[in-house]
Amino acid sequence: EQSIITRRADNTFNFPVGTFLIKTFYYDQDFRVSNGERRIMETRLLKNTESGWIAMPYVWNEGQTDAVLAIAGDRTSVSFIHGNGEKIDLLYSVPNMNQCKGCHVYNNILQPIGPKVRNLNLVYPYADGKMNQLEKWTEAGIMEALPHSDTLPRTANYMDPSDGTLNDRARAWLDINCANCHRSGGPAESSGLYLDLEQQNITALGVNKPPVAAGRGSGSLMYNIVPGHPELSILDYRIRSTDPGVMMPELGRKLVHKEGVELIQAWIRDMDDPIEEKLD
Repeated sequence: EQSIITRRADNTFNFPVGTFLIKTFYYDQDFRVSNGERRIMETRLLKNTESGWIAMPYVWNEGQTDAVLAIAGDRTSVSFIHGNGEKIDLLYSVPNMNQCKGCHVYNNILQPIGPKVRNLNLVYPYADGKMNQLEKWTEAGIMEALPHSDTLPRTANYMDPSDGTLNDRARAWLDINCANCHRSGGPAESSGLYLDLEQQNITALGVNKPPVAAGRGSGSLMYNIVPGHPELSILDYRIRSTDPGVMMPELGRKLVHKEGVELIQAWIRDMDDPIEEKLD
């Protein structure tokens, strides 16, 4: 029986049965204050069982002392101060267990999204000092030995202008926010729009590509991406929207990710036609 994490050929991982992957969502009460008070909203668990992965959302109570399984999901009001000083009030949505499949299904099988070699190939500040995560896991005996981290793929930090090119950072943002659905084998496979970081076909990325199903979500625009023109691009239109019938991602979002939108707009403006060289 498998006892440690092993790497697959596509640079994802095989996890032993019994593995839990845990992700907690929270808001800082005031994003201008470092290490300030936080409001924990939910904790999502993925458990690897003998019959496959199962997803479990847990909702935290007002006192922040406990979280309970929310099979049917939940909606909770939350307020916080944005980094620009604006107070924001919103109704936070916790997905139900079935909605987890909306993102976590790949080739009709529920499985993790984020744990990939390239997403974990970074230095993390552990309690006993900074260390590359993959090397730390190997040292701890929970992962098979891998080649040196410098030789392994790595996803750029889209928030850091000094980390890679504009294309590297924009593609990283799209991969993180969109590619769980928009990839071959993903829930949005039929769209033909594939936004995973490994994708190099510029038409599949949306460049001068008309939508498969033109409707209200297209905003009466013709193409997913029009090089040089975010204002004419369906991709920009949908990530700027908060209309449930238009917005992308379509689940669990109440706000526009201003920094992400600006990054994608800059990426589209920087495109030339043809743009193959910029996508290498």
